[in-house]
Amino acid sequence: MSALLHCFSTLGCPDLSVRQAAELARNHGIGAIEVRVISGSLEVPQALENEFGSPEGLADWLGEAPVHIAALGTSARLFDETGLDELEAFLPWAEAARVPYLRVFDGGETLSDADYGAARERLAKWQAERQRRGLVTDVMIETHDALAHPGQLAEFVKRLPSASILWDAHHTWAKGGADPVVTWREIAPHVAHVHVKDSALRGDGRHYVLPGQGEFPMSQLLPLLRAAGPIPISLEWERHWHNELPPLDEALRAAGPWW
Repeated sequence: MSALLHCFSTLGCPDLSVRQAAELARNHGIGAIEVRVISGSLEVPQALENEFGSPEGLADWLGEAPVHIAALGTSARLFDETGLDELEAFLPWAEAARVPYLRVFDGGETLSDADYGAARERLAKWQAERQRRGLVTDVMIETHDALAHPGQLAEFVKRLPSASILWDAHHTWAKGGADPVVTWREIAPHVAHVHVKDSALRGDGRHYVLPGQGEFPMSQLLPLLRAAGPIPISLEWERHWHNELPPLDEALRAAGPWW
């Protein structure tokens, strides 16, 4: 049975620098981080420049760091007219640091044939450019908006089987109403990265809670993830958006027995 590759998103520690987030990961025995916000900024390329000076500076630091970077989080949306143009600013950093993936959102709501076609064209253009330039980094599409709905996600992987998916397991469960075990069995060959978190229904709606204190069926999903091989399992503790949440350090302690 494979060991899980644990990591966390810096959404959970938005005020920390990359160096500080890496130290937090080391303290919890976690070997990777997913960079989305740095020192309070969502402008990741600029924040990396502020901290490391250059892509080479980041690469040099990573050579001695206790972690690697599993992904850089962009705000690009696949189902959007601007497409993947935003990725260019991330590429020097991702390539220098040998980051395997840039995260892009899906975007969209109810997808049409035209939406699937446009996504296919954008991803084909990206892959052609990636091959031409010999890039290490690829893109993965998060199940955040349109693809949080199980029918559209199933149709997407059917139409674009070579696309890599960042599966937000909580989102397809809470927003899309899908059993995570069923979803995993449908999309597992396409999943490159998994987001996990926990939540509970209260009188005024669903709220994030410390891992293990909510209703997300992690115990059912874990055996499947463990058997899948080396896919990063990332705690996406959304403290940047929900500053009422406890610190990430507390969430990681709670996550220990949960994941």
